Amino acid sequence: MGFFDLFASKKHRPQAGTQPQAGQIPSPAAQMGAASPAAPSDPAQATASAMPTPGHTLKDQLHAARKKLEAKDLSGALALYDTLLAHAGDRADVLVTLSGDLGATGYVDTIIEILAPRYDADRHGPAAGINLLQAYLITRQPEPAQHLLDILFALQRPELEARLHGFSNALAELIEAQRRGEMLPESPSAPVSQGGSAPAAPAAPAARTVSLASISKPIWAYGIETVPGVLPPAKEGKLRRVAFGQLALIDPNGGTKLDSPETELTRFARGFSLWLAETFYFSPHYAPIAAIGLMGKDRLATFPAEWTADNIRQLVQTASDGLDYVFTGTLHLAGDQRKLTLKVWEVKKMKERKQLAVTWTGSDADGALKNLHEQIRLFMEWQPHPAGPAYQVPDSPLAWCDSLSLSLVLFLADKGVLPTTEVSDPAEVGARLAVRAVNTERDALCWYTAVDRARRIGAVGQFPAAAAPHTGPLAEAGRVALGL
Repeated sequence: MGFFDLFASKKHRPQAGTQPQAGQIPSPAAQMGAASPAAPSDPAQATASAMPTPGHTLKDQLHAARKKLEAKDLSGALALYDTLLAHAGDRADVLVTLSGDLGATGYVDTIIEILAPRYDADRHGPAAGINLLQAYLITRQPEPAQHLLDILFALQRPELEARLHGFSNALAELIEAQRRGEMLPESPSAPVSQGGSAPAAPAAPAARTVSLASISKPIWAYGIETVPGVLPPAKEGKLRRVAFGQLALIDPNGGTKLDSPETELTRFARGFSLWLAETFYFSPHYAPIAAIGLMGKDRLATFPAEWTADNIRQLVQTASDGLDYVFTGTLHLAGDQRKLTLKVWEVKKMKERKQLAVTWTGSDADGALKNLHEQIRLFMEWQPHPAGPAYQVPDSPLAWCDSLSLSLVLFLADKGVLPTTEVSDPAEVGARLAVRAVNTERDALCWYTAVDRARRIGAVGQFPAAAAPHTGPLAEAGRVALGL
């Protein structure tokens, strides 16, 4: 469970047989509609099936319950959980696992039913409480969510502060939306009227699904991949598969939303991930992707809360070849200060391996980003591709991330993934890229592929002319290949 589910309008239980589309983050609340499966008519049969088999560990039982959830057999999973909770219901790891599995498979109401009467923050720690808190937010129950959030803040765990502030912002948005009448609270089980039928529920707003676009090559290289020397040759042997998730923007004033308007900060949150993926594309040992958020097919998404372990699992499930490592990150905004924190996750063990952070204000950004980039390369034992071309760190990472994000919008519009109206100001996009085209061959190639895409979506007429794009041999070969 996590921000993919929290900030969209949804119902609560998945319809039988509903599966997420390829590349889409499974959303518990976006798949609701069917009633939960009926309980077995013979309670003794259910109890017998839930008894642990000799030789089976607690992990085996949790895994068996997860399989039943994935098969839409909620009653079977609950029978297993009843036995597990009777023997190990006070173990934090059990509560965390079952609540995470319930959330990942869409049974959000059941998280509340199981955890609410059992959860004790001092005994069970924050992880299960965070799952319960997200369930309250998904089901639009601000009062218990507020109470639980207060309890979690009272634990005084510095490493959780950013996440809890993100949940606090989400709760504030929910309360405000309900106050304005934009979002009516939904109860997990509606009361039955005197006539024996449930009262009509108010129409729910249309669901907004957050999905991910996976970018597997440098965004400026699409269209000129075959030009000799632009990209490294095909890689051989076993590659380390790594994903770089779009940065979450953590605004203590609550100004960041999933559908926040385009700004330099939102572009940086996407461009930074594209930059890291590009860097690792030029290493012979890695197969990288950048994971970029989309709001349906309407616009780019901005993540207002940190990725969770379950979000990472969901991303891994959508990757065609699986993943070995995932980078997640947050950019904390406080006045003119920026703090960028990255976490490196080892997927096999679902374990956080490393945390890196830099802080900057104003003109210090490029130096801080270069330092962070070097730390990442050292930790991941990054090496340049021996067959070239050589990768060079940009003089201004901030400007390069901006260029990558601008190029991304044109690319997605050209591919029909986003409407062309998402290129909200083609003149500004073109001007930003044109002024940088003089710097390096890579900047010039980024400019040429942007012009090519703008031409196809009918926006090139608003692009200014680049005064003097870099005239190196690669840049010239790219220009010729695109027919410019």
